[in-house]
Amino acid sequence: MYEKTIIIPEKIKMEVVNSTVKVEGPKGSLERKFVVAKDVKIEKADNKIRVFSEIEKKKVKALIGSIIAHVNNMITGVTTGFTSKLRVVFSHFPVTVKVEGNNVLIQNFLGERTARTAKIVGKTEVKIGGADITVSGISAEDVGQTASNIEQATRIVGYDRRRFMDGIYLVGKK
Repeated sequence: MYEKTIIIPEKIKMEVVNSTVKVEGPKGSLERKFVVAKDVKIEKADNKIRVFSEIEKKKVKALIGSIIAHVNNMITGVTTGFTSKLRVVFSHFPVTVKVEGNNVLIQNFLGERTARTAKIVGKTEVKIGGADITVSGISAEDVGQTASNIEQATRIVGYDRRRFMDGIYLVGKK
């Protein structure tokens, strides 16, 4: 038998129904349905979350480790949250960045007339202060995907990257 457990912190309320885990904390609530093998079980007992399986195969152990990591990220998200910092870099054309609805608009990138857009995923907040962009939220996946979308929107194609270093780049995580 292979099992891993997580001790639930005091300020956190957790619920486990079948393979769905719901976490509530001071910053909000997250819910995730895990796609698990039929041998892997998730249950809440006392003040612990227990993920276990009768089978001790490599893939089952990896799946249990991934579930534990996701639940830990959910706990961290509802207690402290996640932030990513990006920086706008330009030397050829002044770039303007603004948030409109669920999109980040990047205007005048490399002198282009049409604005490039990056989608904001989930309940992620994007704040722009000069050349710095801060992406924050309670879901690690949403924050990471939004930061990646912004960075990928300014990917340079057809220019020498050693010469044209314009773009938006990830500079830090917290």
